[in-house]
Amino acid sequence: MSWGTELWDQFDNLEKHTQWGIDILEKYIKFVKERTEIELSYAKQLRNLAKKYQPKKNSKEEEEYRYTACKAFLSTLNEMNDYAGQHEVISENMTSNITVELARYVQELKQERKSYFHDGRKAQQHIEICWKQLESSKRRFERDCKEADRAQQYFEKMDADINVTKADVEKARQQAQVRHQMAEDSKADYSSILQKFNHEQHEYYYTHIPNIFQKIQEMEERRIVRIGESMKTYAEVDRQVIPIIGKCLDEIVKAAESIDQKNDSQLVIEAYKSGFEPPGDIEFEDYTQPMKRTVSDNSLSNSRGEGKPELKFGGKSKGKLWPFIKKNKLMSLLTSPHQPPPPPPASASPSAVPNGPQSPKQQKEPLSHRFNEFMVSKPKIHCFRSLKRGLSLKLGATPEDFSNLPPEQRRKKLQQKVDELNKEIQKEMDQRDAITKMKDVYLKNPQMGDPASLDHKLTEVSQNIEKLRLEAQKFEAWLAEVEGRLPARSEQARRQSGMFDAQNPATVNSCAQDRESSPDGSYTEEQSQEGEGKVLATDFDDEFDEEEPLPAIGTCKALYTFEGQNEGTISVAEGETLYVIEEDKGDGWTRIRRNEDEEGYVPTSYVEVYLDKNAKGAKTYI
Repeated sequence: MSWGTELWDQFDNLEKHTQWGIDILEKYIKFVKERTEIELSYAKQLRNLAKKYQPKKNSKEEEEYRYTACKAFLSTLNEMNDYAGQHEVISENMTSNITVELARYVQELKQERKSYFHDGRKAQQHIEICWKQLESSKRRFERDCKEADRAQQYFEKMDADINVTKADVEKARQQAQVRHQMAEDSKADYSSILQKFNHEQHEYYYTHIPNIFQKIQEMEERRIVRIGESMKTYAEVDRQVIPIIGKCLDEIVKAAESIDQKNDSQLVIEAYKSGFEPPGDIEFEDYTQPMKRTVSDNSLSNSRGEGKPELKFGGKSKGKLWPFIKKNKLMSLLTSPHQPPPPPPASASPSAVPNGPQSPKQQKEPLSHRFNEFMVSKPKIHCFRSLKRGLSLKLGATPEDFSNLPPEQRRKKLQQKVDELNKEIQKEMDQRDAITKMKDVYLKNPQMGDPASLDHKLTEVSQNIEKLRLEAQKFEAWLAEVEGRLPARSEQARRQSGMFDAQNPATVNSCAQDRESSPDGSYTEEQSQEGEGKVLATDFDDEFDEEEPLPAIGTCKALYTFEGQNEGTISVAEGETLYVIEEDKGDGWTRIRRNEDEEGYVPTSYVEVYLDKNAKGAKTYI
């Protein structure tokens, strides 16, 4: 059915209908545009969500992702990123294939519709003009006929009147003839215009309007087809990403299936295994027989005063319980004062501060008292094993050899450090090879560069390799000691303390290891007399009797008087010159030495330090 034949008189309604069709198309475009915005927003939210739960770099979270469950979760986050990317693809394809294309088509459609209705209005205006011309000629013909009829009647009246002159009668006759001729001309003109109008009207209703309405109909049908195709594209855009989304979901399922609970359990063992032996059986203590207790509960010095080799109840097992006892603050006795140093006096004169600035006070625990007595009785043991290894004794610092860790964890850390150093060595060696090859090229082709310019860089790289190798050898030695490839230094001490070896061989290793292994940082209070006496005296003697003091790295001059009242500090007088053996590491304290046996920490602000640039002392501590 054609609109031209069926709707020939519905020009206005067709105009409204086609405008409604364009409005529907624009509404659909708006719908698709809002869908693309939703897809983009959803993709952005998914990406932000995945980013929020990504492990932070160089944090503890990265270590957690060794476990298969955490790896599966990380895979899920990565797949969610890809999943979000597919929603961005949906948005992009809908925008380019639907929104942009339809917007361009709507503009073309509006221009086409405007052209057709403009032609229709022109045809309407033309037929209206023809109709007006027909009406005008018809009225003129009617008027001329009436005028001719009146002139004829007037002539007949004049001709019948005998009183009228002949000249008047002739005049009336001529007037009637003129009017009659005018009526005939009007009739001919009216007939011609009428024929023309009928032709134009026929053309208008059977040719022009049907053609215009047919084009409008075709335009409307194309619009309907186009919106249908866009709806198909809308579905296809979604359908195209479904396989990729399916792959993302499949990967998430695959990651979930890759979770290995046994492997995760093994990783927990590797992460937290200490290497200690489980605590042994507690011996029965018979209270029915009189028994002299051999260990004082109040002082470590008393344990050395009595010479009974008899073990106290629980002496064998307490050492094994160290991994489960709350950590003490023994290291506070062995380190630089960990409280802020006092500010320098307001006046440079010692009289401004009669008693001198007070060093920070520390609250001493009973165990600290006992260790203080022990240190007084044996002054050479002033910093234990960490001084031997040149470590920083500041509270909270990690020893270079990781001796603060349990054996198994220490082994892992040392192995990791050795691997890192080997990688650095290989990197420097590759750089050295590259410089060597470049030098050979310069030697063969002097125009490309000066070979001598590479000597400095080559020397620097070689020095770096040598430093790294020495460092690697140091860590390999510690690793070999931990793994048992080399005899530990505590073996001799364990052989000497026969009683302790016989009853509890797994309890005592070396002085440093026992101290580091015990969360208390000290020996258990209820150890036997011989356990304390022999292990402390014999092991510490072996460890530190032959220990060489740290070399001086410079000198310093005391600006003010300082009275050291805390463990680890030393008193100085204004103007006194002393040796510097350790720089300030940022805590406000400098380690100095007066003579071979007198050394300690003073506030950095109380002294003026002169460092020796060529000194090879303990400037850096880990």
